[in-house]
Parts: sequence; C-alpha cells; structure tokens
Amino acid sequence: MQKCPSCACPYGYAVSDDLYNCPECGFEWNPNESKEIEHQQENIVKDANGNPLQDGDDVVIVKDLPVKGAPKPIKAGTKVKNIRIVEGDHNIDCKITGFGSMALKSEFVKKA
Repeated sequence: MQKCPSCACPYGYAVSDDLYNCPECGFEWNPNESKEIEHQQENIVKDANGNPLQDGDDVVIVKDLPVKGAPKPIKAGTKVKNIRIVEGDHNIDCKITGFGSMALKSEFVKKA
C-alpha cells in the first residue's frame, strides 16, 4: 500500500507494476514520478489572489489581523517587506513595523 499524493489516503493499491490507484478519490499515479511532483508542489506558497510568493517579496495585508497581547490589530493595507517562506500553517515569517517579528498565513496577504 502507498499513500495517495492527491488526498493522502493510506490505502493506495497497485494496479500494475508501475501504476497505483486510490480507493477514496480515484487518483492514479506512478510512485516514481509522484515524488518529484509532490516535492515541487509542497514548496509553492500562494497569496490570497493565487500568485506564487518567494523569499524577499513585498506583500500587503488584506484583512485586519488581531494579535494576541497587542492592544490593536494589524490593519489591512499594511505593507510588509522582505518576507521569508517557511514550513507550517503560518508559512510567512516577516518583521512588521510597530509589531516586530511575526508569522503570517499566506491567505491574508497579497503580493505588492
């Protein structure tokens, strides 16, 4: 059994020597090719509009974001310079003037 690269189902089964199928979503894949595709897809981080983000990009926050322990939220329209892409749920590390170092979700920013 192999894990499905599409839905992460652990019950993928062999259809032929080089082809596997997922019983949950019906996805078919070649395990030799899917590792390369999976590695390329996991490193892509997209903004709220679907544009790919990279280290060093400038972004603008699209929604007021409350900050734990801070008296006021980060306002929509705040520009953030020189972001860094990281792994995890909050996939952007940056420094915001007046707030310091922050971790943001890419769904709340757009490319400047």
